[in-house]
Amino acid sequence: MKKGRLRVLLGAAPGVGKTYAMLEEGTRLKHEGRDVVVALVETHGRAQTAALLGGLDVIPRRTVTHRGVELSELDLDAVIARHPEVALVDELAHTNAPGSINDKRWQDVEALLDAGIDVMSTVNVQHIESLRDVVEQITGAPQRETVPDAVLRTADQIEVIDLAPQSLRDRLAEGHVYPASRIDAALSNYFRLGNLTALRELALLWLADEVDTALTAYRVEQGIDSKWEARERVVVALTGGPEGETLVRRGARIAARSAGGDLIAVHITSQNGLSETHPGALSAQRALTEKLGGTYHQVIGDDIPRALVDFAKGLNATQLVIGVSRRSRLSAALTGPGTASTVIRTSGAIDVHIVNHAAAGGRFALPRLGGALTLRRRVGGLILALLGGPLVTAVLFASRSADSITADVLGFQLLVVLVALIGGIWPALLAAILSGLTLDYVFVKPYFSLTIALPVHFLTLVLYVLNAVLVSYVVDQAARRSRAAQRAQAESELLATITGSVFRGQDALQALVARTREAFSLTSVQLLSKDEVILSDGVPEPGDQVTSIPAGERGTLELHGADLQASERRLLSVIAAQIDAALEYRDLSETAREVGPLAEVDRVRSALLAAVGHDLRRPLAAATAAVTGLRSPGIVWSDVDRDELLATAQESLESLSALVTNLLDVTRLQAGALAVTTVPVDVAEVVLPALDELGLGPADVELDLPQDLPPVIADAGLLQRVIVNLLDNARRFSPGERAVRISASEFAGTIEIRIADRGPGVEADRREDIFVPFQRLGDTDNLTGLGLGLALSKGFTEGMGGTLSAEETPGGGLSMVIALPAIQIPEET
Repeated sequence: MKKGRLRVLLGAAPGVGKTYAMLEEGTRLKHEGRDVVVALVETHGRAQTAALLGGLDVIPRRTVTHRGVELSELDLDAVIARHPEVALVDELAHTNAPGSINDKRWQDVEALLDAGIDVMSTVNVQHIESLRDVVEQITGAPQRETVPDAVLRTADQIEVIDLAPQSLRDRLAEGHVYPASRIDAALSNYFRLGNLTALRELALLWLADEVDTALTAYRVEQGIDSKWEARERVVVALTGGPEGETLVRRGARIAARSAGGDLIAVHITSQNGLSETHPGALSAQRALTEKLGGTYHQVIGDDIPRALVDFAKGLNATQLVIGVSRRSRLSAALTGPGTASTVIRTSGAIDVHIVNHAAAGGRFALPRLGGALTLRRRVGGLILALLGGPLVTAVLFASRSADSITADVLGFQLLVVLVALIGGIWPALLAAILSGLTLDYVFVKPYFSLTIALPVHFLTLVLYVLNAVLVSYVVDQAARRSRAAQRAQAESELLATITGSVFRGQDALQALVARTREAFSLTSVQLLSKDEVILSDGVPEPGDQVTSIPAGERGTLELHGADLQASERRLLSVIAAQIDAALEYRDLSETAREVGPLAEVDRVRSALLAAVGHDLRRPLAAATAAVTGLRSPGIVWSDVDRDELLATAQESLESLSALVTNLLDVTRLQAGALAVTTVPVDVAEVVLPALDELGLGPADVELDLPQDLPPVIADAGLLQRVIVNLLDNARRFSPGERAVRISASEFAGTIEIRIADRGPGVEADRREDIFVPFQRLGDTDNLTGLGLGLALSKGFTEGMGGTLSAEETPGGGLSMVIALPAIQIPEET
């Protein structure tokens, strides 16, 4: 019997529409004439999902009794007996009730497939076995029901039912996913925007990996060896040298340029084990690769370039990153082309990046302006003059004739030009003199004597030497100017780098000091201020010459190493000016940081004085007027009037007492002297007294406090004050006909108490402002106190080890969320 086909709809979270999409597809298949049945579908009370069941045949469920509770499960035997073409089975990861034929629903699905029935099923990413731990780290919720990855890999088709995280939260807030009683807890826990974004990415990446595995298998089956750029795969070749971290970071940047790019680091080990590697460096590079989201591999092969290219092609890599060879030019000339050249030649369609690094050559250094030509070139010219002269003489002497004097002169002239090109003026001048004497002695009559018979021969020799001197002088000047141009270019590069470092801010000083040491080939550079070293790069060595360069009025640059030339001192003065600017920038930044808190304190003080001026005056004036009236001897008060005046005085004094208490609390919070005693506290035992304190009843507040909610670790008195402040604030902004809602829930070891109003709410970018002392978000009537309530509430909550945040209430309004640690109650065994 032909086995059925499995089609799985994968979702990032509940509510994305997997079941709805499955029922829609089942309806479409039925309209095409296919025999489709609903083997089992969970609607979760969603009306839109349940409506799609009307047009499909539904197999009745089997009832199982477990511990006195009736449970409904998939009737496997009934579905097989019915033997439709397509069966719709929801929730692939579900665990069947004890007594069922199979323990897991995915095992039921395998039985249907073996019976030749095509199956369409659904699963969420948190139920994939290999992702279980990752999902728990993201959401804090353990998953007990999972599907083995091997089961999903056997599926003929896997589709992601995708929905943007914010759209899912909107659906949840509108009541399309969970009942109203579960919406607040879901939004603040599992369905946080960050959680949903991470789960969505996890689902897409898992499916991408599965597709990649299928693609690789197809290429192997078809014998396809060429590169298919389905996505960027960057292979970084590591030798175990110090350049490895540079190469890994460069590879990571290349991979990051394309979404979903892979970073793969590989080290090729020769089979004889004699290659020079540094295990410590390789270990650090492996850790860095994994930190950057890549993978590390080790391959054994004698032919390193071939092994590297074969590895890259095997992974269908698109980019290959290798470092510049650390061999010297002489070594490269003697041993032939290196790894990089071979890799480039054999890599085929793979792009090869050759990355420069510090180990590939010396540090950046400015060329010395001493001589126009290097000592090595001058010595080379001298050797050519001494050895070339006898050689040219021997060649010309063998073909000497009476008419060959012109050719002889030109031959020696060529030698002088070559010496001038290589060694400059002094070796060329020596070659000109020696060749002139040789011409007179060997090739001019009388032979083998320095006597010149004809005056014209003497003139010829003089012109010959003069030409040689002029040629060597021109060559020497050209070399000198070339050297000066290189120096100017290096200085420009140095100044450009230093200027850029200054603009980069706080790292400018360190960059300036380090770049100065490298540029002038110094052993150490120190930046001193008032005879104290504030920055240093390098280590001074015994015998170093010390040069001090003033860096404005703020510091001194102390250079350790070789003596500096005048041109270098000129450039150093420019660098010193840049250092002076960087020091000034640092001083100004420190001053700004010191002034910032003072400005904030001044702002708070001004706000306090402005608010206290009215809020203290009002209750004091009312109390004073009431007491003064009662003590007036010329007025006889009735009992009712006297009671009213006493009540006014009492109310004003209580308001004044609360105001002073809040001010003292703010002072204690800012001084860090708030006394907090945290103990296990029942949330209900704190909420109910807070309602009594505000005189709120069932018509004013809607309560949702689960009976099985674990105790919270808090200070009962402070928590009650927080709840009173938040309730008072929520009641003030809620419409009269809408009750304030108080709910509590436990998630991942944290208790969240949510106080939600249905008022106008607060814009997302201003929600942090409401916790600033003396902040009323624009209120100017001074009828609502000093604006300390939320600031105190946040301070009290944080003092108890929790957090207080503001969120949007689903459907409109503002929700204040108190999050405090819960008491961990061990599970019964």
